[in-house]
Amino acid sequence: MKNIGIAIHGGAGTILKSKMTPQKEADFKSSLEDALTEGWNILNSNKSSLDAVERAVEILENNPLFNAGKGSVFTHEGKHEMDASIMDGKTLNAGCVSSVCNIKNPVLLARLIMEKSDFVYLNGKGAEEFAAKHNLVFEKNEYFFDEYRYSQYLNALEKDSVILDHSDEDKTKKFGTVGAVALDSKGNLAAATSTGGMTNKKFGRIGDSPIIGAGTYANNFTCAVSCTGNGEYFLRSVTAYDVSALMEYRNISLNEAAKFVVQVKLKAIKKKNGLIAIDKYNNISMIFNTKGMYRASIKTGKDIEIKIYK
Repeated sequence: MKNIGIAIHGGAGTILKSKMTPQKEADFKSSLEDALTEGWNILNSNKSSLDAVERAVEILENNPLFNAGKGSVFTHEGKHEMDASIMDGKTLNAGCVSSVCNIKNPVLLARLIMEKSDFVYLNGKGAEEFAAKHNLVFEKNEYFFDEYRYSQYLNALEKDSVILDHSDEDKTKKFGTVGAVALDSKGNLAAATSTGGMTNKKFGRIGDSPIIGAGTYANNFTCAVSCTGNGEYFLRSVTAYDVSALMEYRNISLNEAAKFVVQVKLKAIKKKNGLIAIDKYNNISMIFNTKGMYRASIKTGKDIEIKIYK
């Protein structure tokens, strides 16, 4: 029997059942299931974990419910600047992109950077030029416009604040950063993460999502990780790699490492965050210290699990 598995997330934060209508909850769960099922079918076809996480994240980027791709939030200048990364646990190769505009699927660009360039990380206009050279799909500004996101932006402008999706300031808003981790039939791990960042972000701010080791990490020797939450603290804590390092150097389990990082280290600095991870034995961990995290997983011998609340 093939030992395969995949987990996805759509953001962690102040997610309250009291603020959720039955229809909203059903829509959100259906969206998570669609992305998870696509990734699972790829793994079941003996394709790579890279293909699975890329496809799952691409589907989430196409869904305006999530703060990535089509659903990206507005910057202070009223633009949509997107970040993404992907990592191959077999080779430790990675591709990262930040501050790109009008790219329909930043995760596809991240993989192109990994496989078709001599670099790991491209930014802004240069990354867009690279995308055009490789015929990636660009969309007009109208494609990314969402009335709810726009009202979110106007509210942030009025308050002169930078708002993280699913934060205490933003209890009823849409989801945040998206990500996926997977183990394929050949024992290879992969991770991918994509985001539209923070509403009303200024000065070219970049968070953890496109940074290998902070928001995304994969290593066949240990695990694959994708993070969601306040990126500044993932950057300072090198969170995604920290889970892997704890497993490697302390010889502890995936769940022990993930819990220690999220429930002890990040909680100690009073930051609300979460992550999903999968190890080389197909153990899956979906840990968060917030009111909820949009998450789903499936693996050999287990049914689909889709959850929102704590």
